Amino acid sequence: VAAVVLASAELFAALKLIGAAYLVWLGLRTFQSARRDAAAGLNEGFAPPPVGPRRAFREGVLVEALNPKTAAFFLAFIPQFVDPNAGHVAVQFMMLGFVSVSLNTLVDLAVTFAASGIREGAASRPTVIRRLREASGTAMIMLGLGLALAKRPGV
Repeated sequence: VAAVVLASAELFAALKLIGAAYLVWLGLRTFQSARRDAAAGLNEGFAPPPVGPRRAFREGVLVEALNPKTAAFFLAFIPQFVDPNAGHVAVQFMMLGFVSVSLNTLVDLAVTFAASGIREGAASRPTVIRRLREASGTAMIMLGLGLALAKRPGV
């Protein structure tokens, strides 16, 4: 699928714009909820609404799947480590992809545990929480705009 998207300028552009629009939408939603919660006084004794692991996972997969730079990275990076003489090329691709995803997951888990410790300290300071949420929303909006303006790899 990734090779087809990268080979087709129209598919790449469509996927890029869908991903960019989704990031901007998530950013706007995050920014607005930070402002709305602050106006309603919900940041006092901050307890974010529970999102649930399924929804968080679904949103993460959707953002990653709609990001053509992920496919471009794997298609540009992994082939240099594949040796056609060392066995099935597809198996090598899958194993290298699995290693990459596993390492990324370990880093994500480390960041998660570190962030949870920081969050506990910040929870008693609602202004800090609001500013972090606003910054997060702004960052997503900027990333979405950057993605929308990005050029296709190899062009």
